[in-house]
Amino acid sequence: MLELRTLESEDWPLWRELRLAALAEAPHAFGSTLADWQGSGDREERWRARLSIPGARDLVALLDGRPVGMVSGVPGEGADSVELISMWVSPAARGQGVGDYLIQAVERWGAERGAKTVRLSVMPDNSNAVALYERNGFTDTGEPGDLLSDGVRRERVLAKSLVTV
Repeated sequence: MLELRTLESEDWPLWRELRLAALAEAPHAFGSTLADWQGSGDREERWRARLSIPGARDLVALLDGRPVGMVSGVPGEGADSVELISMWVSPAARGQGVGDYLIQAVERWGAERGAKTVRLSVMPDNSNAVALYERNGFTDTGEPGDLLSDGVRRERVLAKSLVTV
């Protein structure tokens, strides 16, 4: 059975476990690196702060009681948008609808907040993630995303209109 769990700052060990697994398994998919969050970066107060972004919703997907995915929704730059960040699904759970489930949860949260748009950034060569987002109705905005570490390429910015509730 697939379930969602909303995290609070005291749930930082679970978030830490999944985030470190994500950065280790898919380093190409994130702007952060595993090294950024290990060593001196691996501090309880930092993990708690990550789960305490004002207005954010941090979610973990549980498949048969096991944590297998994560995502966050954070307020966007304008009052009418939210942003989907930190999306990851464990390789063992891929192809089972977990990614779709997490995206839909962020969309529901955004609509409940009155957002008209959900936006996200994705690495340009992460074709599996792009396919997931496009399957869920996201389209490329054509806007330049953040500059990548190579100093040449940029993240792709995708967006989807929401129906507010």
